[in-house]
Amino acid sequence: MKCRKCGGRAVLELRRHNTAFCGPDFVTFFRHHVLETVRRWRMFTTDESVLVAVSGGKDSLALWDVLHEGGYRTTGLYIDLGIFDYSRASKARCEAFAAERGLPLRVVAVAEEMGAAIPAVRDATRRPTCSACGLSKRYIMNRAALEGGFPVVATGHNLDDEAATLFGSTLRWDESALARQMPVLGATHAKLARRVKPLFRMSERETAAYAFLRGIDYIVEECPFARGATSIMHKELLNRLEDTSPGSKAMFLQGFLDKARGLFQEREPVVLMECVRCGQTTTGEICAFCKLRDQVKRAMRPTERTAAAVDLPSTEDPPSARGLISDFHAASEIHAP
Repeated sequence: MKCRKCGGRAVLELRRHNTAFCGPDFVTFFRHHVLETVRRWRMFTTDESVLVAVSGGKDSLALWDVLHEGGYRTTGLYIDLGIFDYSRASKARCEAFAAERGLPLRVVAVAEEMGAAIPAVRDATRRPTCSACGLSKRYIMNRAALEGGFPVVATGHNLDDEAATLFGSTLRWDESALARQMPVLGATHAKLARRVKPLFRMSERETAAYAFLRGIDYIVEECPFARGATSIMHKELLNRLEDTSPGSKAMFLQGFLDKARGLFQEREPVVLMECVRCGQTTTGEICAFCKLRDQVKRAMRPTERTAAAVDLPSTEDPPSARGLISDFHAASEIHAP
């Protein structure tokens, strides 16, 4: 198998593109597509400072690497969820990545904002973990952007993430969610930062390959609370379809964006106001984050309002396994040069 560009030995085959690349040419291919996505969707310009939300995983760190190498002014934002070993390991990856490149990294702990870490929030409120986590991250990302003077927040959502989200929303015919299924969510209020997803055209496998070829040390394990999540089942179903018909995920998502997105756009814009507690945007008097924080305070004794988190088994991968791409079904998917 030869590289489409240089004719040398290919290390990665991309079936949906009916092509293959050597390591250096794949890195160039990946960067070109991401930066072209930024340009085509007018996500941000080189004159704007970009806050990159990083988790320590392959997608967000690969995105940060591409934007930094592409000449954009970036700052990382790591949100510490307080999931003991998992959070410590993911935070360490982000700090190491930033230090190696001399990039600024901001760290915000959910426990400091909420009064408890995510596992304790789950126990105190009985709210689904992913729901509380998602609400907290969206709130913190937006507030960090506003306080830091960043007009835009970039996240590492990839093609697999977006296709699975679209699949789930379609199964439920969730018109509100379908209306928000966009690579760019504009700032519709003075206290909202623009949110963008530059990796939405790149598959999880492609992003993993880029991280591997760039030598990015990322946390391999998924969040312990993600086990059994419906979104993972949706990804598995779409992976089976992709194996049979390469390019199906991209056609599904792009077809929606091109042909169906407008059908679900809200006819009447949502009226946003400022939360009387924190000043962030909300559709009511008090925002959802402040309501959740109140619920946590009521459920926990004062001595319990700390960065408490469940004591999970260590998820730290052994040194010999760091940087391995567990996302691939076999290590041979990337052929050594």
